[in-house]
Amino acid sequence: MLTIQDCIELSELSEDEILAIGEHEHLPEIVALEMGNYLVHTETGEKRIKRMIADDIEASRKRGDLKHAALLRLTLKHFIQTHHHKAV
Repeated sequence: MLTIQDCIELSELSEDEILAIGEHEHLPEIVALEMGNYLVHTETGEKRIKRMIADDIEASRKRGDLKHAALLRLTLKHFIQTHHHKAV
């Protein structure tokens, strides 16, 4: 039986990227993992994930949660570095 950690390790996403998708889409982590894993294999999916993380950053700023916005900026930076061929 696979654990959620096994699934994360098999995906092309970091746990923070998965959590950002879940935050944006209001999904539990395992569902966000499935969605993210699907999206990274579609033509426009990586751009959509980038936009989700950017939206989460803006929402965090608006509610005054600058610490979370900073974490999301690092998440976005990592995502762009590891998915630069489609996410830009």
